[in-house]
Amino acid sequence: MSDDKTLNDIVRPAGLAQPSRRSLIKKSSALALAGATPFFGPWAHNRVWAQSASTKPITIGLTMDASGQYGASGGEERLGAMMAIKEFNDKGGVLGRRIEALHMDTETTPASGSRIAERMITRNEVAFLVGALHSGVANAISQVAQKYGCIFLNTNSSSPTEAGKDCHRVKFVWDGNGTNFAHAIVKNAIKVNGKNWVLLTNDYVWGRNTSAATRAIVEANGGKIVEELLVPQNTRDFSSYLLKLQQLKPNAVATAIGGDDIKSLRQQVVQLNLHKSMAWINNQQDWPDVYGLGPEAIFGVFGTSWYYRLDLPGVKEFVAAYQKQYPGMAIKVPGNVYHNSYMATRELLRCVEEAGTTNNIAVIKKLEGRRMSARDRLQHYDAWMDPVTHQCQQTIYMASYNDAPAERDDIFKILTWADPKDVQDQDAPKTCKLESYDATPSYQQ
Repeated sequence: MSDDKTLNDIVRPAGLAQPSRRSLIKKSSALALAGATPFFGPWAHNRVWAQSASTKPITIGLTMDASGQYGASGGEERLGAMMAIKEFNDKGGVLGRRIEALHMDTETTPASGSRIAERMITRNEVAFLVGALHSGVANAISQVAQKYGCIFLNTNSSSPTEAGKDCHRVKFVWDGNGTNFAHAIVKNAIKVNGKNWVLLTNDYVWGRNTSAATRAIVEANGGKIVEELLVPQNTRDFSSYLLKLQQLKPNAVATAIGGDDIKSLRQQVVQLNLHKSMAWINNQQDWPDVYGLGPEAIFGVFGTSWYYRLDLPGVKEFVAAYQKQYPGMAIKVPGNVYHNSYMATRELLRCVEEAGTTNNIAVIKKLEGRRMSARDRLQHYDAWMDPVTHQCQQTIYMASYNDAPAERDDIFKILTWADPKDVQDQDAPKTCKLESYDATPSYQQ
């Protein structure tokens, strides 16, 4: 199988199903998997692996959107993971085993995410799951992953609940969350723009929880939320919300709108000239959502976790590697979504190498508390994987449109950056209750 194979490409001849070689060892009677569907991998693969177990590929399930609200970002996310996999395969794989990837479109819906995770674990014998944009999808995937003990890297979902009340022992969250970005931006924005704010909120888990974090920080710093406007997912006509804003005349609008929705919103704000009459604060702005929009639509101040023109060692080489591997892409340079996915996948594979096994508990212990140098992650501060919440604590950047670009793609101006310890989500440890090791099924492929 090639490095990147879709599920539909895998065929098992009728009547030739073989017993699975997967190892799922129940460690706790409390988590008995009674009634679970037996695992059967593709016949052609099992036949080969039976002859040489040590050469069985390590398959990573890529649970990334190719359609729906986050389809564009899902594509970038997939490329980042594939780059990390390629680098390991170029030097011989991991533990002497080649790494393969199996991608399925999670369609930006929790039901699809859950179904795909179940199928990848029980039928395709993936060793790990990687990828998610929509926090509802990530939560659905992680519940399935925890049931089986399969490690899941949530690469780009950033609801504070992902490493809060919805945390799991097998889930590791690699993006900054809504609270991190709110801490980095709100206090100064009140001083500069004024105290009366409106929240414009995508009405799902990420939007609601991100706006809740913003509200708390606005009010703690003397500001006031005069209105919160809930926007259904997949909204393309924002005229009623923008009319309301014209009436309210707030000092600032804090948006928690993502994916294709934010593209439409930005364009319509410019059409009504509202980007000039009130301040716009976007909690986080994913690179694929603004790429190609044009300079005028990239208004306001927003957060990101990485930029391709950071003046740091290794950044130019990272960009060059992307362009060499993916020539002719519509998006010419890597952004934050690609960076998160690449860094997460690379760190996972490093941990497998260090553990000397794909056993989930051994790899989890390598990931928990892991320190990652700023130089290695191409950021300004060292990062670490919080052992209590399983969220990667990393540098958070504030940006605006770059009115003096050095080249066509240089559309962000990095205004400042925050030390991860200064923007930590202090509420996450209070609500995150990781399952114990004993309550997490042992899982190894």
